[in-house]
Amino acid sequence: MKKLNALDWTALILVVVGGLNWGLVGLLNFDLVATIFGDMSMLSRIVYSLVGFSAVYVVVAMPNLRREE
Repeated sequence: MKKLNALDWTALILVVVGGLNWGLVGLLNFDLVATIFGDMSMLSRIVYSLVGFSAVYVVVAMPNLRREE
């Protein structure tokens, strides 16, 4: 297993942000990303894309990730 580097942490944080955003959408019908950056604006689409890419990265990298001891 490898230690978490900056890319690993960034991806994990973006996946958590995305998960929280989807939780807000499901529970409260409130899209925080759209509220902050505009409904389907270029910036919000970039955020959504980064969250998606991060999810794929985490799924692929997860077997090799661990916290530093």
